[in-house]
Amino acid sequence: MERRGFYENRMSGFVRKDHKGCKVGVCFLGFFFFFFFFYFICLSVSFSASLPPSFTPSSHLPVCVSAVSTRGGEDTEEMAVAEAQLYAKVSNKPWGRSTSALLEPLLAKGFPAHIAQKALVATGQKTIEDAVKWLHSHCNDPSLDDPIPQEYALYLCPRGRLHSRLQDFWRESKRQCGKNRAHEVFPHITLCDFFTCEDQKVELLYDILKQVGDSFSQIFPPSISLTLHASPSYLGFFIDGSQANVLKEFAVAFSSEASALADCHVKPSLKQFHLTLAHRFYPHHQKTLEQLAKHINPGEPCQWVAALYSRDMRFVHYQRLRALFQYKPQNIDELMINAGDLIYVDPRQQSTASEGWVIGTSHRTGCRGFLPENYTERAHESDTWVKHREYVFDTASRSFTKTENEPNVKLNGEAQNLSMSRSVTNVLSLQSQNTALRRGVLVMCHGERVDQVFGKSWLQQCLTADGKYYRADLNFPSSLPRQKDNMKQFECDPPLSCCGIFQSRLIGEALLDQEVTVSYVYSSPALRCVQTAQHILQGLKLNQKVRIRVEPGLFEWTKWEASRAIPNFMTVAELVEASYDIDTSYRSNFPLSSLVPSESYEDYVSRSSVVIKQIISACPCKGVILIVGHGSSLAPLTRALTGLPSRDSRDFVQMVQKIPSLGMCFCEEQKEENKWQMVNPPVKTLTHGANAAFNWRNTIMED
Repeated sequence: MERRGFYENRMSGFVRKDHKGCKVGVCFLGFFFFFFFFYFICLSVSFSASLPPSFTPSSHLPVCVSAVSTRGGEDTEEMAVAEAQLYAKVSNKPWGRSTSALLEPLLAKGFPAHIAQKALVATGQKTIEDAVKWLHSHCNDPSLDDPIPQEYALYLCPRGRLHSRLQDFWRESKRQCGKNRAHEVFPHITLCDFFTCEDQKVELLYDILKQVGDSFSQIFPPSISLTLHASPSYLGFFIDGSQANVLKEFAVAFSSEASALADCHVKPSLKQFHLTLAHRFYPHHQKTLEQLAKHINPGEPCQWVAALYSRDMRFVHYQRLRALFQYKPQNIDELMINAGDLIYVDPRQQSTASEGWVIGTSHRTGCRGFLPENYTERAHESDTWVKHREYVFDTASRSFTKTENEPNVKLNGEAQNLSMSRSVTNVLSLQSQNTALRRGVLVMCHGERVDQVFGKSWLQQCLTADGKYYRADLNFPSSLPRQKDNMKQFECDPPLSCCGIFQSRLIGEALLDQEVTVSYVYSSPALRCVQTAQHILQGLKLNQKVRIRVEPGLFEWTKWEASRAIPNFMTVAELVEASYDIDTSYRSNFPLSSLVPSESYEDYVSRSSVVIKQIISACPCKGVILIVGHGSSLAPLTRALTGLPSRDSRDFVQMVQKIPSLGMCFCEEQKEENKWQMVNPPVKTLTHGANAAFNWRNTIMED
C-alpha cells in the first residue's frame, strides 16, 4: 500500500506542476520504463542462455500456439476466455521465494523462480533431475509462464492385503460390469477435498502433514472397521463411531494448519467417511457388484497412509486418453505424441474436429493439437495426478497394547483374515473358471471390404473390356466367387479386400490363443460377412467343424443402402459351391423376403431385437455364439440382449461411424440371475494405419 501511495503521489505531483515540471516528469517516467524493459530483456536472455540447445523454441512452437487455429477458431476463443478468467483468480497473489534445497540449484542454472517452482511442483518435488526433465518436455508449452497453481487433496489410502483385495475387485467389477465412476481413482477415503495452494507454499503442506501425522500417531486406530453399504447407484464401505471421529479430527487439524500457515482454503471432509467401490453404474449391475464386494474381507491386514496428491486445475472436467502408438504430426495443427503419453480432451471442443480425430493437450509437453483417436485408449482420471508426500500410520507396535481379552479377539480375527484372504483368491479363480463355461455372444463387424479402399466404382477398376475380372491391386481379392447373375451384383454386395481376409484370420487366431470355444456361428447374408466368418473359423481351425448359419435378419439398416433396394445376395447353394462352410439345414425365422428397403430406425431396432432372441433360444449349448454383422449390428443386438434401451437415432449414426473393421462387443450370460451383461471381449482390438496407393513413376521420376 505504501508503494502504491508513493507512485500515486508522484503522478499527482506531475499533473499539478507547470509545463517545465511536466517535461522533467515525462523524462523521469521514460527513463523508468526504459530501465524496466532493459531489465526484462536481460532476464529473458539469461533464462534462454541457461538452457541446453534442445530447450530453445523450435518449429514445434507454432504447433502449440496455433494448434486449433485452422480447425476450431471459436473453440479456441472460448478456451482463451476461460483460461483468462482462471489466470485472473491467481495472478494477483504475491509470489514469494522458497529456500528449498531443490529450488536453489535450478535458480543457479538461471531458471526464473516461478518456472522452477512450477517444475518442482509438477513433479512432486522429488529430484532436480525430474524437474529439469519436465522443463525440457515443456519448452514449447504456451502456458509455461502462466501463474496457475495446482489443486491438492488429502486421501487416506490402504496398503497391504486389503489394498490387494480392493484391486482385485476393481479389475473383476470392470471386467464383468464395465467401467464406472469409481474406476477413475484408486481406492481411498477422502480426508480433505481438492484445494489450491501456491507453488512456493507447497513445502509448508509437507511440513504440516508430518506434524499433524505425528500428533495423531498414538491415537490413530490400529484397524478401521468398514461396513458395506449398497444402493442402486452406489456401493462402498462406511466408517462409523469413534474411528470416524479420529479421522475427522485429523482432517480438521490438517485443514486448520494449512489455512493458517499456507494461506489455503481447505475444507475437511465432514460427511460420513467412506471408501467407494462402485459409483454411477447401471442398476441391473447392482447385484453382481454386491456379490463381488461381499468377497472382500474388510478385516484384512492393512496399513493406512495419508497421502497428498495434486492435479492440474485447468483439466478437471476433461477426459483422459493414453496414447497406444507414436504419432508424428503431418500438419502444423497436429500434436506429437509418444506411446504412453496422457492426453487431456475436452468433449465440448470436439465439434470442429474431423471424423476420427480429437483435439487434446499433452500432459507430457503441455502442447495442444489434433491427434488420431484410434491411436489412443481411455485412461483413468488419477493417471495424471502427482503424488507429493505421504504419512504412514505405523500402528503395528500398538496392536497388542490393549486389555487382556482383546489379544484373543485380535488373534481370532487374524486367523479369520488369513482364511478369508485365501477364499477371495479361490472365489476369483472359480469365477474365471465359471466364465469359460458360460454362454457368450460375440457380435462383430465384418472385415475391410474393397469399396472401403477403392470406392464404389471398384469393380470398374478390375474388369477387362470383355467383362472378366483381374487383380488391379494386391489388395483386391485374387478371384471373385461365381454368381448366377453377372458380376454387377458385387457392386451392391462387395467382397472383403485381401487385408480384410487377413484381419479376419488374425482375429480367429487370437480367439484360438485365448482358448475361446465357439459353438455357433451366425452371419448376415452380405458376402463380406460370410467371408469374415469363414476366415475367422479358419483361424480358429474350426472350418468343416462349425458351419455358418446365414441369417437374413442380421443384415444392416436398409435405409443405408445406396440403391434403395435389397441387394441380390449369393444364395446358400452358390456359397456352398464357392467352398464356404454353410449350414444348409438352417432355416431362418426371418426370411430374406421380409427385409424392407429404407426401413425406419424403429423397425431396424425391432428386427434386431427379435433376431437376437431367436438366436439365443436356438443355441442352448455352452460356449460362444459368434455373430458376424455390420457396424450397425453391435449396439441394437447387444443392448436388446442386455435389456438396455435403444439409442437415439442421431446418436446411433455417429456411434456407427466410429466402429472399425472387426470392431466387437461381448455379452456374457449370468444364468443364476437370468440375464446377460456386456463385458470385455476375449481378445484385443485390431488397429492399423492406412497405406495409400503408390506410383513410382509419378513420385520418384517426377521433377
